[in-house]
Amino acid sequence: MHFIDLLDKRIKFPLPGMNAQLKMASDVRNKNIDFSYDISTATQSSVLILFYPDNISLRTVFILRQTYDGVHSGQVSFPGGRIEEQDESLIATALRESFEEVHILPEKVRVLGALSELYIPPSNFLVLPILGFCDARPDFIPDKTEVAELIETDISFLFDNKLKKQTILDVRGYKINAPYFDVHGHTVWGATAMILSELKEIIESIKDLGMET
Repeated sequence: MHFIDLLDKRIKFPLPGMNAQLKMASDVRNKNIDFSYDISTATQSSVLILFYPDNISLRTVFILRQTYDGVHSGQVSFPGGRIEEQDESLIATALRESFEEVHILPEKVRVLGALSELYIPPSNFLVLPILGFCDARPDFIPDKTEVAELIETDISFLFDNKLKKQTILDVRGYKINAPYFDVHGHTVWGATAMILSELKEIIESIKDLGMET
C-alpha cells in the first residue's frame, strides 16, 4: 500500500512522456520520430494497468489476444479497447473493457490516474493507460472470444535487465527490429512495451523526487 500511495502521488507530477516511451519503440517507430501524425481522426481508447498483491509481491496482468484479422492479432497487451457511447470517460472505458475481457470488477478498482497518451499508427488508436489497484487478486474470467491467455507477473520484471531483449519480428510481411520485455516467454513489444517503459521511469523517479520516505 505504501508503494501504491507513492505511485498515486508521483503521477500527479509531470510525466516522462514520449522520451520514455521511445526507449522501447521499434526501429520503424524511431525512424518516424520527426513525423507529425494527424491524430484528429484517431480512435480514443484506453487500457488498464492493474496492480494487486499476491503474497509478498505486487503483480499485474496482461492478456494474449486471440488470432484474428486485425492489426493487434496475437499480441500481448493490457486489457482495454476503444471508447463506446455509454462510456463517460476513458477511465470508464478501461474499466468496462477490463470487465468484459477478464472480469475485473470496476467497483473493486482504485483508480490512481493515467500515464501519457500513446498514438498507435497502424490501428489509428490513441491510447490512454489508466493505473488501478485492487487490494486482492481479482477472480479473473477471460473472455475466450478475445483472450487466448491470461498472463500474470510480478512487476519486478521491469527492472530485470535480462528480460529486456531485442528481436526481429515479422509483422504483416514486414521485418521489424524491436526491443521487448520477455514476460514468461511472451514477447511484449510495441505500444505495450512503450507504455511499460514510461511506467518503469515513473517508478524509478519516486526515489529521485524524495517520495520514498
